[in-house]
Amino acid sequence: MNVHTVDLGPDGWLLEETATGPRPVPADRLDDYFAEELAPPDWATDLLVYVHGWRTGRDSALGAAQRLLGLAQDLYARRATAYPRLTPWQPWLVVIRWPSASLPSLGGYRRIRDRAHAMSTRGHAARVIGRLLGYLDARRADPGASAVLANRDGQYLHLVGHSFGCRFLCEAVQWAADGPPTLGWSIPAPEGRPFTADSMLLLQMATPRDAFASTFTALAEAPLRGPVVATYSQHDRATGFWHLRAEKGVGIGHAGIGTAPAPVSAVRMLPPEEPYPCAVLDHRFVSVDAGEVFVRGNGPAGAHSDHLRPESAHLMLSLADHCR
Repeated sequence: MNVHTVDLGPDGWLLEETATGPRPVPADRLDDYFAEELAPPDWATDLLVYVHGWRTGRDSALGAAQRLLGLAQDLYARRATAYPRLTPWQPWLVVIRWPSASLPSLGGYRRIRDRAHAMSTRGHAARVIGRLLGYLDARRADPGASAVLANRDGQYLHLVGHSFGCRFLCEAVQWAADGPPTLGWSIPAPEGRPFTADSMLLLQMATPRDAFASTFTALAEAPLRGPVVATYSQHDRATGFWHLRAEKGVGIGHAGIGTAPAPVSAVRMLPPEEPYPCAVLDHRFVSVDAGEVFVRGNGPAGAHSDHLRPESAHLMLSLADHCR
């Protein structure tokens, strides 16, 4: 499994490991660092960027991303014909890690919520992640350079977030937003953008239901060629019970996308044996009801972290398949 990690400090800046411990990468070396550590291999067909959420340590973040990718690889190995445009599907994954530890309490939830927001708005996380996405976009292999890449456009770029990690991705994409609307595969790919992502999957997003209409407003004009897809489950207590007390309303991860700059398509999370029609997912915003799937978890967060399921892998593969 080909997985790479990127670590951000409390201010959102990129860290690198040294003999004396982690230190910030100098600003003038940021692109050089990406080139040295994160060069997309020619054999990869799909580049995935995963950002973890609340109360997830460095090892746990890596383990969760590897688990989700492993579920997708196992599913593809067993049911490749269910994703006919993925021929082949050879993913390459980057995991972005950030300090999200706190007590499982209202105070802890508020502290990490505020940190996630501050790292992106007052700190550097949005710019660093945005530049990383721009770098990956620029370094995508030419499909004519390798027989392995069997698609017309070369390598595809997919964004996957969980919990507060979804905020980081939205802030990064919003940072780079400029120009006419581009969400939805049926809309032509934008020209001259910092990067173009082919899909964004937000698993149990920890943000108010109206965030796309009030906070992430630029996503309606973002450098995305594919849809913004968000899952939710009423069994998610972190974005239900805790979010209600911290922000006076339940979050997207508990009740789905509320108001948005464009109509929101609604769909039930499907089992791997049942295909997602392209018409269901080809919208600017898609709200996926995972209430029958994300059910495990008896602690304060409930089913908030029950997203590592074959059904999630099926949704991720379906997005990759339909973006071709």
